[in-house]
Amino acid sequence: MASKTKPNEGAYLAQVVRSPRYCAVEYPKGMQMQPGADERTRLLRETAFKWLNGTRVRFWFFSKPKAWAGTDADRAVVRQAFQMWKALGIGLEFVEVQTQAEADVRIAFLQGDGAWSYIGTDVLTKRDDPRTMNFGWSLTEDPAEGLDTALHEIGHTIGFPHEHQNPFAGIVWNEPAVYKALAAPPNSWSKAVTRHNIIDKLQADKVQGSSWDPNSIMHYPFEAGLIIQPKKYAKGLHPKGGLSARDRKWALGFYPAIKTDAAKALTPFKANSLYLASGQQADFKFHASETRDYEFRTFGDADALMALYRQAQPAGKPLAQEDDGGTEANAHLKVHLDAGQDYVLRLRLRYARKSGQAAVMVW
Repeated sequence: MASKTKPNEGAYLAQVVRSPRYCAVEYPKGMQMQPGADERTRLLRETAFKWLNGTRVRFWFFSKPKAWAGTDADRAVVRQAFQMWKALGIGLEFVEVQTQAEADVRIAFLQGDGAWSYIGTDVLTKRDDPRTMNFGWSLTEDPAEGLDTALHEIGHTIGFPHEHQNPFAGIVWNEPAVYKALAAPPNSWSKAVTRHNIIDKLQADKVQGSSWDPNSIMHYPFEAGLIIQPKKYAKGLHPKGGLSARDRKWALGFYPAIKTDAAKALTPFKANSLYLASGQQADFKFHASETRDYEFRTFGDADALMALYRQAQPAGKPLAQEDDGGTEANAHLKVHLDAGQDYVLRLRLRYARKSGQAAVMVW
């Protein structure tokens, strides 16, 4: 699957076109890491665009204009792919909704526009083009490839980058052959575009773990003659297809199954220490004893993404949310709550100098 980044987009976009199967990835402007970045900056970048675990990610298919509407069979493939990610036991929910206004992920089937998706929570960024995912060819002509394509794009939507640009892969490219292959149709890429999307490596903080997974659903095949090292791939690299063992491990590590009964109760004016590693999440339950404004705040040398939900819909749209990552302030929510109602506070610790040196409190 080949791809090209949409013009004038500074977003983190992954896009592919049918043949050959290559991809391009672009991060939002202002979020690129610089050499020698400190640990805090590295960890903030690593957790960028990841959903709060327990989020209900709502998807919707365009029916108009006609060129954006897929067939019933194509939509069924995408639904199956969502189900396969969920079947891993992850804490995210995927819910198909009936209107565009309700949707976080808006899916079209515009033929010839490639297969692409924005990455993680970047789908929430407002753009002139309302699509957040597109499939540019039939997903049923080759059922195995079609399902893998849908799994791949949903992988982007939950936060996976491209695996073929993993800096731990040790890939040495036959650069003249790569430039020649990508300059030909259907890609017709310039040398600069090919270098950015194929030759250049992702920085280590943008990938999961410290190893390379050539069988990841986020990896694409490469024809013979494009790879010099490792030598075993000189005759081509062809992932097995489907979700790899490492795909499963990563997804469950970042989005473990939600255990509602494990949520700790918040008591007004009592600090709750956060014994979490950077990137981990804690959920708290809170019962409002009176109708009034309540404030939820983190304390300590830490960065956190924090959101408050109604207990009746703990995975729905939050009542309030704040991410203090990269600032000297702490996350703070001020919300008017109703007496007798139950709420859930979800908090992902994006950075902490040391476990237990941050806390959360309500008053």
